[in-house]
Amino acid sequence: MPQNETGLPQTVGELLSLPEYAGRAPFDGQSRRVQDEVRENLKRKLRSGETLFPGVVGYDDSVVPQLINALLARQNFILLGLRGQAKSRILRAITSLLDPQVPAIAESEISDDPLNPISAQGQELLREHGKNLPLKWIAREDRYVEKLATPDVTVADLIGDVDPIKAARLGTALGDVRSMHFGLLPRANRGIFAVNELADLSPKVQVALFNILQEGDVQIKGYPVRLELDVMLVFSANPEDYTARGKIVTPLKDRIGSEVRTHYPKTVDEGMSITAQEAVRDGSVTVPGFVAELIEEIAFQAREDGRVDKLSGVSQRLPISLMEVASANAEARSLRLGDEPVVRVSDVYAGLPAITGKLELEYEGELRGADVVAKDIIRKAAGQVYGRHYASADTRALEKWFDEGNVFRFPQAGNTAAALKAAAAVPGLSALAAEVAEQAGDAHRVSAAEFILEGLYGRKKLSRAEESYAAPEPEPQRRAGGRWN
Repeated sequence: MPQNETGLPQTVGELLSLPEYAGRAPFDGQSRRVQDEVRENLKRKLRSGETLFPGVVGYDDSVVPQLINALLARQNFILLGLRGQAKSRILRAITSLLDPQVPAIAESEISDDPLNPISAQGQELLREHGKNLPLKWIAREDRYVEKLATPDVTVADLIGDVDPIKAARLGTALGDVRSMHFGLLPRANRGIFAVNELADLSPKVQVALFNILQEGDVQIKGYPVRLELDVMLVFSANPEDYTARGKIVTPLKDRIGSEVRTHYPKTVDEGMSITAQEAVRDGSVTVPGFVAELIEEIAFQAREDGRVDKLSGVSQRLPISLMEVASANAEARSLRLGDEPVVRVSDVYAGLPAITGKLELEYEGELRGADVVAKDIIRKAAGQVYGRHYASADTRALEKWFDEGNVFRFPQAGNTAAALKAAAAVPGLSALAAEVAEQAGDAHRVSAAEFILEGLYGRKKLSRAEESYAAPEPEPQRRAGGRWN
């Protein structure tokens, strides 16, 4: 069979010689729809135990089973969730359930099936060329079309518009489908069309959307246009926007097969796995486990803080960005001082811009200021992580030393040796730091010493002045006069 260097048929005749096309003929009406294709590949993956959505963590017992049901049922679906809950990643991962490549008519604008084209252009080409009709092959990643919904999106953007110049060139009437300039949805024919933030589409556009999908027709500038598209339609939306900022029209909502709710990580360990997977940082920088847990706990504390807007949510991008900035600050310090780059609590505070930019504050939070709220959240997170693992540690000698009015200043700008020497002046701090660091190197022990002091501060056993950090805030009530900087 004459084929090009890819080994794939290049004409309809060559295609019909393949075993899977045996007995087929042009216009036979036996085309497999996208939903059936996805269903068959999903069944194969379920049988083999393959991972369906690589990189999506924490949804195995909640979101994924609902998605499987919707896909096996050949349904369009919508993902509802706050920002930073992997909605777009899941939608894009659906492409892995498509065939690696599918054939289409080479000259077709809307990826027509070479045996059953739906466009007038494709039908005319197949009648004219028959088995000699040239083909193109479309990779699965090219069969995914995504559109971010905004209020200014028009029917022309999604469905298409009448093109007078095209009509004149072809000598057709304006109402002829051949005179159309196709929009995104027809160009997604035989693929997946995703609409993010669906509620932001105007009602008029939403009506056109479900009409072309369900009934196969739509009116464009008064001209009826009929297209029997083969498209799998998937959506995402914020559940608050669903009822507040925007609205999904009832006929469209009724035609969406399944509504799947996403969520933030349910445990700190799940969140840490996501952050470790997504954060981009230099491989030479080490993040001790207690610092990684602190960074993740900050997101959990922010989601519970009354000064942070619950309806807006706290994106999983917060700990990811914070991990990147804290690691960069540790790297910069190591370059200046020649030390081993190990992330400390002070590096977490240096990442305040990665926190404040991702918090939508309530009125009380706005009054106090984003920096103050973010620092308070860090303090609470440190206390939570310390209490989770080291609440039973004997720190009586350390606390007594501070109770006596002693002040400890951590040499933030100093090197590791200077920091260890300073920590040795606080009774019990060095020994506990070695225990927390699990006998790792000096740089880890310095990081552990900072974490211990911050954890005790978070549990209100110590007070701390803010000299070490950029923005001052009212100093918390001191405990017996002792404090650390």
